[in-house]
Amino acid sequence: MDPDDIVGVEVPASAANLGPGFDALAAAVDLRLTAWTTDREDRRVIAAGEGAEELPSDDDNLVWRALVAYCERFGAPVPEVSLRAHSAIPLERGLGSSSAAAVAGVALARALTHAGGSDQDLVDLAAELEGHADNAAAAVIGGIVAVVDGRAHRFEPSPGLRPVVCIPTERQSTSAARGLLPDVVPFADAAGTAGRAALTLAGLTGGAALRPEAMHDVLHEPARFEAMPETGALVARLRDHGVAACLSGAGPSVLAVVGVRDHAAAERITALAGDGWEIHAASWDRAGAAVCPPTVVARPATASEPPA
Repeated sequence: MDPDDIVGVEVPASAANLGPGFDALAAAVDLRLTAWTTDREDRRVIAAGEGAEELPSDDDNLVWRALVAYCERFGAPVPEVSLRAHSAIPLERGLGSSSAAAVAGVALARALTHAGGSDQDLVDLAAELEGHADNAAAAVIGGIVAVVDGRAHRFEPSPGLRPVVCIPTERQSTSAARGLLPDVVPFADAAGTAGRAALTLAGLTGGAALRPEAMHDVLHEPARFEAMPETGALVARLRDHGVAACLSGAGPSVLAVVGVRDHAAAERITALAGDGWEIHAASWDRAGAAVCPPTVVARPATASEPPA
């Protein structure tokens, strides 16, 4: 394939819930999945990066299934191409790897076919495929998102804050983590959660100071922390040391939010985390799913080599 004919997209990871914003709030962070077109090969999808050896390389690959779903939804011919993909988003760590794959497929299809569809259409379709509208919205439009009645609303992250992502070696299935949740919650817990979610959103967007207690959750975190005690212990230690922190999605990763001028934050968090954690001093991803210039993806990647 001529480099000028290559179409590629970059899609960010996402940290959903943000503590009390269960199934409603999420943030995009700068771990990314890149996917791009290539000439038709024996494999439909040639993957590299995180978890590549575990992912289907045939038409069952989620990036490809999402591309096909977009074409079917918008009446576009399915292009006879293969895809290459490279991901820096670890699997089953609560960082939206599946949503990123679904968004990559629908965003790539829109860029490739020019068949239309709004960003909300991409969120809806990716959520149908993968099941999490909050992750999908953050991956499509970037920044901080609130999903209300299925509609995605974007907010600009505060320039005074930055995320630090704590990624453990252990994994947690999202479906298994969701199965831990209670069927019923008291009204008082629901009311308190609504208030803390509002404070968290205000804090993350610069409308108020972000305080550790605002990110405290009683709907989903307690049950999940019982199943992931090391994650729960790290969140507790971070909050005790004045760091706003929460479970990232269904876990077991942890999202911490620190001041941009706190240059020693990552070092302190590393010390609090101890062994078994990778600490990623990240940035907010403000762009969401973005089309890549051909020069970014023109050089083919091997199974162990990221794109140029």
